[in-house]
Amino acid sequence: MFEKFTELAINTVYEAQNTALNMGSPEVCVEHLFSAIVKNAKGISLRLFRNFGIDSEIIDKEIKNYISPTSKTYVAIPFNNDFKNLLKQTLDLATKSGNKNILYEHLFLALLNSKNSNIMEIFEKYNFDVFKAKDILARLVQKKIKKMTHPEGEEGSEVRRIDEIYKTFERSPIFDRAVSKLTTSGYEILGTEQIVSSILENKESNISKLLEKYGVTHDTFEEKLSYLKSRDAEYSGRKIVFTPNAFWVMNKALQIAKELGSSSVLPEHIILSILDVKKGIAGKIFKEMNIDFKELSEHIVKPIEKQMPETLVILKLAKEEARRIGRNVVGTEMFLLGILAEGSGIGAKVLNNLEITLKDARKNVEQLLGYGNEYFDNEIVFTQRAKNVLEKAWKLAQDANRERINSEDLLLAITSEHSSLAMKVLGQLGVDAVEIKYGILKEIDKS
Repeated sequence: MFEKFTELAINTVYEAQNTALNMGSPEVCVEHLFSAIVKNAKGISLRLFRNFGIDSEIIDKEIKNYISPTSKTYVAIPFNNDFKNLLKQTLDLATKSGNKNILYEHLFLALLNSKNSNIMEIFEKYNFDVFKAKDILARLVQKKIKKMTHPEGEEGSEVRRIDEIYKTFERSPIFDRAVSKLTTSGYEILGTEQIVSSILENKESNISKLLEKYGVTHDTFEEKLSYLKSRDAEYSGRKIVFTPNAFWVMNKALQIAKELGSSSVLPEHIILSILDVKKGIAGKIFKEMNIDFKELSEHIVKPIEKQMPETLVILKLAKEEARRIGRNVVGTEMFLLGILAEGSGIGAKVLNNLEITLKDARKNVEQLLGYGNEYFDNEIVFTQRAKNVLEKAWKLAQDANRERINSEDLLLAITSEHSSLAMKVLGQLGVDAVEIKYGILKEIDKS
């Protein structure tokens, strides 16, 4: 069910696991989630805790009164039944509030609904108004589904189902090696450590050579890994599943690959994902080896940028177009402007042949969206429809057995989103999907 969790929600679950590990607990309990919810509290949730003098240090001290540590060292520990039931309740709460994804607030609400006597005892000790908090959070999640930041909808979730990720990676040599390591180790959950170890096995790859400069080799990584005790699993059967962090890393790697213009996920994309997510055993080992995450990421991306993949250039230009009109959301209309601004790809040639210019397209986008009142220097997000276009372009490149996503893939994918802003702009400029598809086929025949 973790494929439905937002980043903050899954990070909160991870924090609960981390708290349990640090406390020497043999299992992750609801009490550990209480601590994680307090640690990750922001906005209204943070104010609720502050109003009653509750912080993470206080909760950590309180839960130690209920859960006794053991002398055994754990690397990964299972959720107990109460925790599993609470996670199931979050799905029910999300469905009732109309949310497709499980938010941090749903975890908080499920905790407030918990029948765990220890949790209720802690709330009562600090006179925490459970009923008021429930009411506030219930209204908050309802507000979130009504909020609109872009005509194409809110930023969508890029999380995938585990079987989709498995299907994407199952033919990869990296994944094969990782699964082999999993099998020989006797583990039942594929973690970030097996994935990174399998990447490092290929000592001749560019990413392995780059990591070696930072002191990360297969031998040094395995040495660090050897200090960790084996993981206890409680899953039946031998079906491969991911830990929450490995799932998040592989999911993020897919998105990074697409945004860098690749039609397949490479080891570089997985390492970039680990450096971005900063979670899991692999991330922990990198931290212990004093790796500068930002510097290493820049060194990985730099040679990719030098190759100037069309899609990478287009997406960068699309983000600049969004910033130009004071917006922090990129929709399909910005992809269209990015294709035109790139200028040299088949996508731009097709549009130019149809007498679509960047100047005219910009004017129509500005009329549809208007100008924002801020300059956004932080990360710019994609609408769900824009992500759908990128996903379709990725599949088109894969079907054509090409290593990269090209501008024509993006433009063709845009034509499949008939009600998108990009198609609305093109319609206002007198062009339809049939003309674009014909133009792409004509240009491909020329090349």
